[in-house]
Amino acid sequence: MLQTFDLNLFVVLHTLLETRSVTRTGERLGRTQSAISNSLRRLRDQFDDPLLVRTPDGLSPTPLASELAPQVAEIVRGATACVAREQAFDPTTAKAQFVVGAPDRFSLPVFLPLLEHLRSAAPGVSITLRATDRGYAVRMIEEEEVDVAIGWFDTLPAHFDKQFAFEDRFICLGREDHPLLAEGGRPQLEEILSYPHLVVSSSGGRRAVFDTILERHGLTRTIAATLTSFTIVPELLEQSNLVGVFTHRTAEYFARRFGLATVPVPLEVTPIANQLVWHRRYSADGPHSWLRQEILRACAQS
Repeated sequence: MLQTFDLNLFVVLHTLLETRSVTRTGERLGRTQSAISNSLRRLRDQFDDPLLVRTPDGLSPTPLASELAPQVAEIVRGATACVAREQAFDPTTAKAQFVVGAPDRFSLPVFLPLLEHLRSAAPGVSITLRATDRGYAVRMIEEEEVDVAIGWFDTLPAHFDKQFAFEDRFICLGREDHPLLAEGGRPQLEEILSYPHLVVSSSGGRRAVFDTILERHGLTRTIAATLTSFTIVPELLEQSNLVGVFTHRTAEYFARRFGLATVPVPLEVTPIANQLVWHRRYSADGPHSWLRQEILRACAQS
């Protein structure tokens, strides 16, 4: 029956039951008196009942209308909640959980300030970080294990949306008295590649983005150790001749916090364009849109 029933009639009936007046119902709904009268006629035909009859005090509900009133009110409230859901999201009072996928290199320069901000701006919002590389992030979004991911993506499925987050460039990181710095701190690429390298890969593989870039130039490096996170990177670099080639935000963060040194990587490389990506089904979702804007704000400020 719903296929032929106009659900807007429930809005008219609900308002008529509240106002007991065709005129006031029209004013509240922004419709003419004749339009409301026509809707009432259709309702009477549908339920085979007068529903509301005229009395000296206005319209009075029939027993059937009184029986229908709470059900109709619930239908209208539910529909209103569905329509108003996006506008109703208030991060200061909302209770929500999100899962964000990103390589570990984003944790300190981006997500640390993001989480610190949300602690006061959205105390009821919980963020879970999942370490993901490019392929894994796409699979996690497809399987609805991750709400949104950030990183460098070559290609994306057609049903994904994306937004530019920020650009990254490569920086070499090592201890302050590293031999690379002995000649004035501007080593050639061959010198950087001559030392053993420390690699951080979210997938646990023995390659990172920089290896892909080197391969395009016909170059390789010696990888002495591979980690899945940056937790012990400062200690390993401080105590050895290991070097790491990381994106500049991560490298500069460690240089500031742990007294390490950075040197430019003399290789013509287009900066990495990091993208925020998500499944298109969430593009118009209010809470999801708010999360994306918060992540982009943190990217811009870090």
